[in-house]
Formats: sequence, C-alpha cells, structure tokens
Amino acid sequence: MTGNPYLSGNFAPVGEEITATDLRVTGEIPRELRGRLLRIGPNPVEPPDPAKYHWFLGNGMVHGLRLRDGRAEWYRNRFVRDDQVTAAKGWPTTPGPRHGMGSVANTNVIEHAGRTFAIVEAGGLPVELTDELETVTYTNFDGTLPGSFTAHPKRDPDTGELHAMVYYWAWDHLQYVVVGNDARVRKTVDVPVPGKPMLHDCAITENYVVVLDLPCTFKIENLQGGAPFPYAWDPEYGARVGLLPRADADASRVRWFDVPLCYVFHPLNAYETADGQVVMDVCRHPKMFDRDQNGPNEGRPTLDRWVIDPSSGKVSTDTLSDRGHEFPRHDERRIGKAIRYGYTGGLGDALGMGPIYKHDLVKRTTEVHGEVPGRMFLEPVFVPRTPDAAEDDGWILAYVYDAPSNGSEVVILHAQDFTADPIARIHLPQRVPFGFHANWVPDAY
Repeated sequence: MTGNPYLSGNFAPVGEEITATDLRVTGEIPRELRGRLLRIGPNPVEPPDPAKYHWFLGNGMVHGLRLRDGRAEWYRNRFVRDDQVTAAKGWPTTPGPRHGMGSVANTNVIEHAGRTFAIVEAGGLPVELTDELETVTYTNFDGTLPGSFTAHPKRDPDTGELHAMVYYWAWDHLQYVVVGNDARVRKTVDVPVPGKPMLHDCAITENYVVVLDLPCTFKIENLQGGAPFPYAWDPEYGARVGLLPRADADASRVRWFDVPLCYVFHPLNAYETADGQVVMDVCRHPKMFDRDQNGPNEGRPTLDRWVIDPSSGKVSTDTLSDRGHEFPRHDERRIGKAIRYGYTGGLGDALGMGPIYKHDLVKRTTEVHGEVPGRMFLEPVFVPRTPDAAEDDGWILAYVYDAPSNGSEVVILHAQDFTADPIARIHLPQRVPFGFHANWVPDAY
C-alpha cells in the first residue's frame, strides 16, 4: 500500500510491455468481430511521490486486443512514449511538435482518417500510434491545430468529422475545433468564458454543440502551494451549459443556461426534440476535486437527464438512476440523435467499481450485468453486428479486472441478452489497470 489509492490495487501501474498471441478463450468469439479493442490509462513509468500523485497525470499506457475470424490474435500493451518515458527508458525522443507544459497522452485512444491517436486534454497534443500501438510522432494535424486538443472529440455519424471543445489553462476562452476527414482542422472558434474551467467532454446535436462551463477551475495557487493538480472545486464560479450553433459557430450566438452546481466529465448523449428542446443525459458528480486532490472521488455520480428549453431559458433536471455511474457509452451511429439504450460502468462510493449497466431510456429501466464478487468492469463499449443493425443488436465488450486472481480478461456480452453470462471470455496475459477510455476500431464491415 502507498497511502494513495490511485497507486494501489488495480490502480497500480504495470511495468512490462507484453506481446502475446493466440490468447486462450472461454466460449466463442463472434466471427463478425474483426478489429481492435483499444484501451488507455495512466501508468507512471517511474514511482511517483504518493503524496503528490494525481491519477490524471500518469504516463499513458495503451492496451490492445486484436480479434479476427473468431480468434483473439494478440494482446499487447505499450507506453505512449512521452518525454518522461523516453528519458526514463533511454529511448529516442519522440518526434513532432509540443504544446503546453507536458507531453503526456493518457486519456483516450481513437481512430480517425485511418490513423490511431492517443489523446489528452488541457494542452497536450495527439500522439500517433501504429496499428500495433508503437509510438510514431506527436501531431498538430499537419500544422492546422492552433493549440490544445481534447480527450473527447465527438464523431458526427453523418459526416465522419470530429467535433471538440478544447481548453488550456493560459486561455481566457474555450475553443470549438472541427477536424475533417483528412485529419486536418477545418474550423476553430474561440468561446469566451469568465474563468478557466476544466472541460473534459462536450456533446453535439443536429444543430448545436453543447458546452459545459462548470465550477472546477484552474487555481495557480494550488501549484504554488505544492498541490499535485491545478484544478479544484469552485462553487462561486457557478454552473451552466451553452448551446453553440453549429451552422455558423459564431461565439456571440452561444446561449447559456444555468444548471445546479455539479461537475460532469461525460455526457451519455444529446439530441433535439421536435419542439426544439435539447435533451442531454449526463453522469453528474456532486462536486469535483474538493476534498480529494488526487483523483475524482467526491461522492457517487448519478445518471441524470437535463432538458434545455431555449424558449423559457431554463433547464429541468431529473435523476434516471442513482446507483453510481460513469463512463457512459451508446451506439455511436446515433451520436447527436435520439437513443433508446445507453450503457454505463458502475462507480460507487470511494471509487468502488463493479458491474456494468444497460439503460432503456424510453421505459426508464436498468439491467445489471454483474458477476462473482471481485470482478470489476471497466468502460463498456457497444459494437453493432452490422452497419444497419438495430440499436442494441450487437455486443458489449469490456475489460474486466478479476481481483481473486489479480488478472484481467475481456468479456463479450450480447447486448440484447445483457444479464446473461458472457458469450466469450478472453484471458489476458497480465493485469490491465483501471484507466480511462476504450474504443473499438473495426477493420471493415
């Protein structure tokens, strides 16, 4: 034990880069699953000072599982070769530009324009990886990205473009960024805000980008006082959401709406109703970085619905489930459109992880997939069976930590039989620490 929970148990880093082939499988992998299940999270390359370590700041490590023809062809994990990693390991410095004060990329791993990127927010640039997860270069999208990027771009299912809201501690604004299908930025719009909020994610609808301006803000005095992280709870800042029109993306046309004090890392989705309201489902934390300065541990996050009414200027709020939810996902063919089904990872009090959930947002019911005690699920990822399959006709893939064996697996569930036993369990050669985000990158349909 280190005294810092983000360095203990399955939060603790792994030290070895492994490549394993022809993995052992219990059950049967659907032959339609052809691609890579990628996952990333913080993994300090050298032992940090436990008193000063913040979970969000560890060096990035990406994990990948390759599925094809009913086989688990390989698992591999690799450090994202930031400047600290290359110095510690004596490896060549990774080429490419830098932005901001750090070079860590540890929060999400995505595919765009046929390329794989490890990405982070608040200043760091994307890092391009090979299909086998080796680090290639830092990139500012061929010189078209003027500053920071985000950990959570939203892919418009109709155009394939990425839409992002970006922040950086030295700016007096947020920035809306659109990345085209050629992996070049085609639009940036500065959105003034009264402070320096931490902005982890956003949402898009047919006509809007939904901007979160919430009371977790940059505090230079934290850094000066030796705190590990420069953002902290700031209730006097207030909480609001903005609707930025996508058509002209004129920052002067943003409409702001007050919401109750809270913090949101992740919306599930957002969409517009026939009468012009905007519905957004979010994982709502009561506060963030107030008592715990080392990680996101400020009470149980609930799954809430916010309905933004432009005609009245008000937002109505409703709790859909109070069980403790984070890492929400859904069928990403329906980003920005009405959905019926959503999936979340369980996140209870004191960082307690466990089952995953399937939510019927029409019936307002929740199914639980949990297994024996000690099996803890990471972010669930939905993969449709075919490009035109029904909204929940596909599979849920998730990395799982098995505490009794101190090992990890990937499980595959049928989304329409969510509470049943997995149809396949893929046994991994080492533990995969709790981290942040996962994505499925298909070969092709």
